[in-house]
Amino acid sequence: MYTSKLQSAEVDQLMEAVLSLENVEEAYRFFEDICTVSELKSIAQRFDVANMLREGMTYTSIAEKTGASTATISRVNRSLQFGSDGYKLVFEKLDAKKQ
Repeated sequence: MYTSKLQSAEVDQLMEAVLSLENVEEAYRFFEDICTVSELKSIAQRFDVANMLREGMTYTSIAEKTGASTATISRVNRSLQFGSDGYKLVFEKLDAKKQ
């Protein structure tokens, strides 16, 4: 079983809430209520950066395309290389869905 440094009853409840969502519309509605526009755009940008890194794009190209700072790109890259494999897990699931 995976355990996280973030794990707590409150975070478990949040994760269960996310897992209860059934479609993109429900996800939009939930995340618009729980996050600020800026927070949600930052999360989406990091996800986009992770995908571009996975595709082998350079930091410069990613920065130009997304507007992300090189510090953000580097942070995402560290997560891809040394994180909990969350990005990898999600990308694999999304790739499998496309097939």
